This record gives sequence, structure tokens and C-alpha cells, in this order.
Amino acid sequence: MNGIDNEPVVIRRDVEGLVVPTGTPVLLPKDSLAYITQAMGGSFTVYFEGNLIRVAGVDADALGKEPVAPPSLPENATDEQFEALAWEQLKTIYDPEIPINVVDLGLVYACNISRLPSGERVVNIMMTVTAPGCGMGEILLEEARQKISLIPTVAEVNVELVFDPPWNRDMMSEAARLETGLY
Repeated sequence: MNGIDNEPVVIRRDVEGLVVPTGTPVLLPKDSLAYITQAMGGSFTVYFEGNLIRVAGVDADALGKEPVAPPSLPENATDEQFEALAWEQLKTIYDPEIPINVVDLGLVYACNISRLPSGERVVNIMMTVTAPGCGMGEILLEEARQKISLIPTVAEVNVELVFDPPWNRDMMSEAARLETGLY
């Protein structure tokens, strides 16, 4: 999905979203008018009654959009295949204010995977934000939890917000620096 410039939509069913940047849950009632300001990575940012609201991709139908299919993994996937899919999922997370995914922004410091005796996996992620006062931290962490938990065989997801080392623009991928003009 690409960014959208204030596309008006009528909410088709009651849907919960998160206020940006506080992460406070809010209900968007059916038949309300909202404006999609960003549609990237399967999630949506909408402008509603003076606030930006993050709506998860699984609720896309409430905005009249197609929900994103959940990630799939071969039945006997290797740890390497699982890890690659976990990183793909993380690349679908975008800051509502910056149209670059959190991996290319350099905000994901680690994605460690371990197996339980049952064969299910535990995923431990360490992430940061672009500035310690950034209010988007909790929203980005929750989105990481949600998107990783959709992967088959995941039993548990732990996402930790860290500030050491402090983020700087040198942590961005080359493509992200080019896109933002910081190269």
C-alpha cells in the first residue's frame, strides 16, 4: 500500500483505533466520516474529529479497504525462514509521520527467536524511537507485537523499548537516507 492524501471514507462498522501519538484506544463509530492520511504496511492512519488515529490492517474492511492477508509459513519452516518472515513483518510497520518502515529507519535493534519444547516460537524484539520524547513508541511496539503474533507457530512476543544506543540517522538504511534526503 502507498500513502494516501486525505481520502474521505465513511466508517462501515464500529472499529477501534489508537490515537497518535498517545496510543489511547478510541472507537470510530459506524457511519462517521474520516480521512485516510496514510495507508502503508497494511495499517491506516486516519484523521477523525481533530485527531490522527491508527487503524490496524485487520480492520481495513471498516474503512472500505481490503484486509491484509495474514503471513503464511510452510508447515516445517526452518528457523531461517521464520526469521526472514519476522523481519518482513517488521518492515510493514510505519511511523504515521514518516513514510519509511521501522527496519529501514534503523529502529529495530534486535529480533531474537527461540523455540519452546512444543516447537512454538518466542520472539524477543528490541526497538527504539527517533527521539526519547517521541510519543509513537507505544504504538510502534504494539504494532510490532500484533504483526509478529500473526506468524504461525508464535507462542509469545516480547517487545522492549530501549534508548541505548541512542538512535541517529546513520542507523537508517541507504534507501531510507536517500528517500528522506539525508544521504
